Order: sequence, then structure tokens, then C-alpha cells
Amino acid sequence: MKILSRDLGVDLGTANVLVYADGKGVVLREPSVVAVDKNTGKILQVGAAARNMLGRTPGNVVAMRPLLGGVISDYEMTQRMLSLFFKKAARHAILKPRVVVSVPSSITEVEERAVIHAALEAGARRVYLIEEPLAAALGANLDIAGPGGHMVVDIGGGTTDVAVLSMNAVAVSSSTKVAGDTFDDTIARYIRRKHAAVIGLNTAEEIKISIGCVYPRPENASMLVKGRDLRTGLPKEFALQAEEMLEALKRPARQIVDEVFAVLEKTPPELVSDLAQNGIVLTGGGSQIWGMDQLIRERTELPCILADDADSCVAYGCGKSLAWMNHMQEGTINLARHRLLQG
Repeated sequence: MKILSRDLGVDLGTANVLVYADGKGVVLREPSVVAVDKNTGKILQVGAAARNMLGRTPGNVVAMRPLLGGVISDYEMTQRMLSLFFKKAARHAILKPRVVVSVPSSITEVEERAVIHAALEAGARRVYLIEEPLAAALGANLDIAGPGGHMVVDIGGGTTDVAVLSMNAVAVSSSTKVAGDTFDDTIARYIRRKHAAVIGLNTAEEIKISIGCVYPRPENASMLVKGRDLRTGLPKEFALQAEEMLEALKRPARQIVDEVFAVLEKTPPELVSDLAQNGIVLTGGGSQIWGMDQLIRERTELPCILADDADSCVAYGCGKSLAWMNHMQEGTINLARHRLLQG
């Protein structure tokens, strides 16, 4: 059945793209990966099918992530990927969709314009931007309309955004490129160094999900890992312990905690005092690594919980913000801030 238009909320992540369709909820959840024939430029696969090709493609095919560190690294591939996702999410609509896209809080005006233009060329009628921590707070159902302070730590694939929010706005924020992908890279390097084996990033992610931890587990878990022997080049299988992951991931975990402290130091005392009651809420796929909530709770001495459906919070927040579109300003957030400061 045809409808006139369907507005979309887009969590444009380094690792995954989630699309929320107005009135339907999250209708698309795909890895941010594109497989392309280098000879013809033709897109062969996008999403999960393309992700499965990472590290396995023949010479004429490249599987790539067009977003890195939370921003667009390959404009054309991002635009073509979004075009396919928009068509899938709003395929019964007559008019092009209006789209709200989440962006990291540290994004520059140039990077914002790239997101806007890519979304417009992908088929959006109008494009609005929302900061990821604000979208995450909305999606986690935090009551940020009042003057009380709430802190969100959104750990995605490419960036970790830390923000204190109050009165439907970001009061203080910071962003770091230490996030879920950093954990994967760190695991792969650790295995190369300690086990003399090479693994792909897909395998590193499986390890992170299965036995990865940043706080001691009550029971030591383990898993069998398959890779390539660094010395012989032959297949190698070995057991990996969760204790090893605790040691390997200590540094990136500490960097995320340091980012939390950096935001707390910049936050007005009145809002900091609110956090003693409201606590810290973790969102994003990277926040689900075992013990992240316990680590932050121990270090900050503040309540800290993992949001329900943490990896979908930003998408749901983008969906909730669709109701505000008539009051949102088109164009870059940074430019709007600049005009506000000048005014």
C-alpha cells in the first residue's frame, strides 16, 4: 500500500547503520560495509552480505567501510549505501523522506556538510542533524526535559561520545575515537604479539563479544580461536582466556573512563550533584562489553547502568526526534551554534 511520505531517523554508525521509520520502529539494521567491483565500480553487496566478504574477496572485489571514526571517509560509497538503505526503509512512500541523522558531538562543520549532502544525494528530501548523545538519551527514555543533569556514555564502533544533558540539550560533551573498533584492533594486536597468530577483525569482534571484558569476571571464560600461524603461515587453533582480554583491553577501557572524568571536570557543580542521583547511562554496542558499567561505577563512585537495547538507543532517539522536525533547523549544527554565539 502506497503512503505519501515516511520520515526516517538514521543512526549512521561506523560499524552499523540503523534506520527508524516513522510509525514502524527500527526497520533496518545493517553493517556499514560495501562490497565493490574495482573494475566496473558496481556495488555487489551492502550490509551483512558485504561484511561477510571482509578479508575474503578476490583481487577485483574490495569490501570496505565507507565511514571511519564516526565520519564519512568515502563520500561516494556512503551516498550509494544510504541510497539503497533509504529505498528499502521507505519503499512504499510516494515522496522522498525527510531524514534525521545522528552525528558525533565532536564533528566539524565540513564533516557535517558531507553527511547532509550524502543523505540528500541518497534520496532524502530534507536532512536534519542530531548529536548522538542527545539521540541516545532520548532513545534510553531519560527524562532530560527538566533542569536536572543526566550523563550518557555512548560507545559506538568508531567513537565514544560522553555528554551531560539538561533541558533537552547537551550541556557539556566530549568525543574520542577510542570505541568498539579500538577493542577489536587491540584484541587482534594482542593475539599477534602473545600467540604469534594473525586473525581478522571479524574474528576479533567475535572474541570481544564472547569473552571480552574490562572488569574481572566472576568465572574465567575461554574460547577456541582459529587464525594463521605467524611463523609457518599455516592454520592455527589455540585457547584464549578472558583474563587475557582483561589485560589486553585495560588501556582503551581506561581511556574511555578518562573521557568521562574530562566531561565531569567541565560540568557545572549543580549538574554534577544531580548525577549522584541520576547516575550514568551507557548506550551503544561497545558499551555491552562485559564489566564496562562496573568499571565506570567503581572509578567514578556514581551509579552506572547499561540501557535496555543499548545498541538501538541512538536509532530510537532519532525516531523520537522526528516529532521535532518542524522546529529543527536544517543545515549544520556547528553553523547553528556559531550563529547563536554571534547573536
